Amino acid sequence: MQLLRTFLLRLATTAVTLFGVAVIVFFVIRVVPGNPIAMMLPPGATEADVAQLTALYGLDKSIPQQFLIWGAGVLQGDFGASITSRQPVLDLVLGRLPATLELSVMALVIAVALGGFMALTGTRLRGSKTEAAIDVGNGVALSVPDFLWGLVLILLFGVLVPVFHISGRVTPSLELPFSTNFYLFESVLRLRFDLWADIVGHMFMPALALAIPLAAIIGQLLKQSLKETMNLDYVTLARTKGYGENHVILSEALPNAILPTLTLVGVQFTFLIGGTVIIERLFSYEGLGNMAIDAVINRDLPLIQGIVILFAVIFTAVNLAVDLCYAALNPRLRHA
Repeated sequence: MQLLRTFLLRLATTAVTLFGVAVIVFFVIRVVPGNPIAMMLPPGATEADVAQLTALYGLDKSIPQQFLIWGAGVLQGDFGASITSRQPVLDLVLGRLPATLELSVMALVIAVALGGFMALTGTRLRGSKTEAAIDVGNGVALSVPDFLWGLVLILLFGVLVPVFHISGRVTPSLELPFSTNFYLFESVLRLRFDLWADIVGHMFMPALALAIPLAAIIGQLLKQSLKETMNLDYVTLARTKGYGENHVILSEALPNAILPTLTLVGVQFTFLIGGTVIIERLFSYEGLGNMAIDAVINRDLPLIQGIVILFAVIFTAVNLAVDLCYAALNPRLRHA
């Protein structure tokens, strides 16, 4: 019952948050200087052409009227049409979303694997030079932003030693028998491991660039949690029973120390998705972030609104899932 009340409360908070995001984004992008209609028309367009196109997109009405019209459409699943491509915004956004989700999930997997390995290694070899080296590596990884890691990876593994692809999502010359835009997962389901290897080869460097800073954060927090947990009584009791250090760390300390890290991973995953904007542009990756930059450059207001609302939905959904998982895994919160 407590979990149900938590879910309903967080659901109501999510709805209020999404409404606030919609209001802020809608009004802010309309007060920014620039006329999207003027960017669509050729140099010889007349004032009548401008007025006609302005009326077509409803930009001749007041901003509150535009918001009410747009909000009513959103509630019905209609986010309007893109000014630049003249296609429905929802179709464009959902078409690019799978690429960004696959990239983000792959980056998260790499970050959890690297961060967990560093935390466990540092805990197992605590007090040694290896732990000091891991701490220094974490500091370096945190101090360098992801786009700089992307440039370093392009230079190392795309130019000097060309092992991975540095642009695109998949090689255009390959046969693409996909029925969805989830190329990575569908290639596995279709047993097309040649396509899977090519897709991973395109995704690996942008995913690694996104993962390195997050791996450092995960490694630091998890190692600190393990360090505190290793001094608790039940861990000491496990040692007195004759269990080895590896068993004590993995079976006794890790299950409890991982709870704060779980919350961090969920929160950081939302920032990871937002961080794909620059990385996708850097690697010419055909995802939602790359589309967002084009939409801002072209002043494509409906497309900007659709992308931001989708990002907000993802952020709130992930945070809601993390809160529920944390409440389900933590007995103190379940029985509060």
